[in-house]
Amino acid sequence: MSRLRNVALTLGCTAAALTLSMTTAHAAPGDTTTMCGSSLTPAGYVDVQWWNSFSCGSTFNPNIKKVMQLSGYPVGTVVNACASTWPPAGWVQVSEFYSSGCNYSAVPSFNKNSWQLKRVS
Repeated sequence: MSRLRNVALTLGCTAAALTLSMTTAHAAPGDTTTMCGSSLTPAGYVDVQWWNSFSCGSTFNPNIKKVMQLSGYPVGTVVNACASTWPPAGWVQVSEFYSSGCNYSAVPSFNKNSWQLKRVS
């Protein structure tokens, strides 16, 4: 049974990686995609939501994330993002706050875990 689970996990992660590589090449500002939390967030993207899914392993930790493309937004645009990745170049942190959708830790708290980002250049 564990062999079947490992095969399913490998296929799921491979599909997620292929989906991400195909979507990032043609992504427009604001487009989102889902990927396993163990994968690095691509350049120009930010994390916008975390949750737990068996497609990325069987843990109780948040292990899957939704990422959003920020490249291409005009100067002055403001977006909310999880504080689990740094803002891309040209974006600055305007404020920070708590969001239940951004609990990316195994031990979540009510500490500020999200940012409001603004495009400045």
